[in-house]
Amino acid sequence: MSTHRRITVVDDGGVSIVRFVDKKIVDSGSIEQLGEEMNSLVTVDKRNMILLNFDGVEFMSSAALNKLISLNTKVKAAAGRLKLCGLRAEIKEVFTITRLDRVFDLRKTEADAVAAFKL
Repeated sequence: MSTHRRITVVDDGGVSIVRFVDKKIVDSGSIEQLGEEMNSLVTVDKRNMILLNFDGVEFMSSAALNKLISLNTKVKAAAGRLKLCGLRAEIKEVFTITRLDRVFDLRKTEADAVAAFKL
C-alpha cells in the first residue's frame, strides 16, 4: 500500500475514493507528486475502480489536467473505470471548454458516482 501526501484514499465496496489534500493544485512540484500518487494507485496498489472527488478543490492548473489524462489512460489499460465528482462550476467549465467532459465520466456527487460504478 502506498503512502500519500497529496491525496487521501478510502475504499467503498471496491471503489477507491480519492480526495485531494490541496485546495489549489497549481505548484508544479505538487502536481508531479500528485500524479505519481494517483498513478501508484493503479500500478502499485492494483486499483482500477477510481473516483476522484474534487470537493474542496478551488482551482487547478492545466498541468494537473495532464495528470488526470495520464491516470485515465492507466486505469483503462488496467480494464478499470475512472469517474470524477464534486467539480466546482469553474473547474467543470474548463473540462467543457477543453472537451474533456467527453473523455471523463463527470458526476455531481460522490453518491451518484459510487452508484454509477455498480451499474
